[in-house]
Amino acid sequence: MRGKVEAEFADLGEQSLKNIARPLHVYRVGSSSAARRLISAQAPLPLPDKPSIAVLPFAKMSGDPEQDYFADGMVEEIITALSRIRWFFVIARNSSFTYKGRAVDVKQVGRELGVRYVLEGSVRKGGIRVRITGQLIDTTTGAHIWAERFDGALDDIFELQDQVASNVVGAIEPKLLLAETERAIRKPTESLGAYDLYLRALAQFHKFTQPGRDVAIALLSQALALDPSYAPAAAAIGWCRLFQAFTGSPVSTSEIAESVRLATQVIETGRDQPDALWMAAYTLSVFTGAHATAAEMIDQALTVNPNSANAWCIRGWVSAMQDQPDRAIEALQRAMRLSPLDPQHWAFVGGMSFAHLVARSFEEAIGWADRYTHQQPRLGSGYRIKAVACASRPRSRGAGMRTTHPRVAACIHDL
Repeated sequence: MRGKVEAEFADLGEQSLKNIARPLHVYRVGSSSAARRLISAQAPLPLPDKPSIAVLPFAKMSGDPEQDYFADGMVEEIITALSRIRWFFVIARNSSFTYKGRAVDVKQVGRELGVRYVLEGSVRKGGIRVRITGQLIDTTTGAHIWAERFDGALDDIFELQDQVASNVVGAIEPKLLLAETERAIRKPTESLGAYDLYLRALAQFHKFTQPGRDVAIALLSQALALDPSYAPAAAAIGWCRLFQAFTGSPVSTSEIAESVRLATQVIETGRDQPDALWMAAYTLSVFTGAHATAAEMIDQALTVNPNSANAWCIRGWVSAMQDQPDRAIEALQRAMRLSPLDPQHWAFVGGMSFAHLVARSFEEAIGWADRYTHQQPRLGSGYRIKAVACASRPRSRGAGMRTTHPRVAACIHDL
């Protein structure tokens, strides 16, 4: 019939599109065979220049309407939480939910939405208990990057939604960073931008060798030459210099001055970039003793991304330096809960050893320090913390005092 086509359409509302100043009203072709042929014929959307992800509606393993409500609400919470991470490109809920109730091919989803990663999952309810599974998939290769299972009770449905969303985002972020770093390493050198240079620098830095740090700093300098306002690269230079000092290598006055200058610059250029903020904060805290300024920067990082395990970790270290061990331990426990399999888990453990030392809980400090040195034997801070804790034990009768022991104060200075 004239004026009609063999297709169904879904109203997606107004959407902001690249290179178009005002929002446009968008419709999506529905699920008829003609519509599927039309979608398949469309050219794939180009991938953004940062990690791109779509969270698909979770499959419900029963017909319980309450379960449907819970699952959709949880997916919305995950999308909202991921959207707070400014270095992610996250597809809006309206587009993700057009796949609800459909069997999908993640590679096709990647082409249709223009994303590199897809998060999918399922929800199974039994009585008042619920089991949620999630998996993160690279749409370009079909490879599984991350998978996890969460169990909980439906006593407080909203609290459980928030808890699962927080845990999913906290676990995904380090996995995505690792996947993006590996991708940048494989990328041809002639097409590297500031972001790719930064990721390559991280890969070199995480070797925790002096040659690796030298290469990392050179790559970060190249990134800043391309984009002088690129906050993550500016902050990462100070991060490299910190670990240069932590492993016993000398750091010159000029290198410290450059690190401090770049870290201070991040206060303005990186206000919406949590990774840059927590790295720069720790640089200022250690190299200048500006713990209050560092704490403010970390608070800003956590405002932007409250699920950043790294930001919570550095919050713990800085709180311990401020002689606030209770707050430090709480922050570090949250970091470990958000990212229990983190490749840099030793940083959480080291923070716990330091926080217990400041709290004058010397036996606990020794236990955590042993784990710290076992996981990261190249850093001297774990050995220093244990030495101070062991030396302080005979004088621990005032363990309830909140004043900082002279040896502890010296350890803080040496860190």
